[in-house]
Amino acid sequence: MSVIVKPIFTEKQTALTDKYDNRYGFIVLPSANKVEIRNAVETLYNVHVESVNTMQYDGKKRSRYTKSGVVVGKMPAYKKAIVTLRKGETIDLFSNI
Repeated sequence: MSVIVKPIFTEKQTALTDKYDNRYGFIVLPSANKVEIRNAVETLYNVHVESVNTMQYDGKKRSRYTKSGVVVGKMPAYKKAIVTLRKGETIDLFSNI
């Protein structure tokens, strides 16, 4: 089983990828370490990884008002990894669509 859950396609991540053409973001398993993330990206996309930066995000609490009262919930926690590739290498994330 791969440690990579899915790539990130947000406005902020797209701006980062446009500014630095060799950086990509991925949602990964919370138990994954940097070495496992590096090996997964290198084998999955056939590229050479220079560095991996990881961030842990806590789930945010959300509430909404309904007819039956206030409904309180929580967004899931996740781990994000920013992967920097060697100069000149790219990942085509849209090739499998």
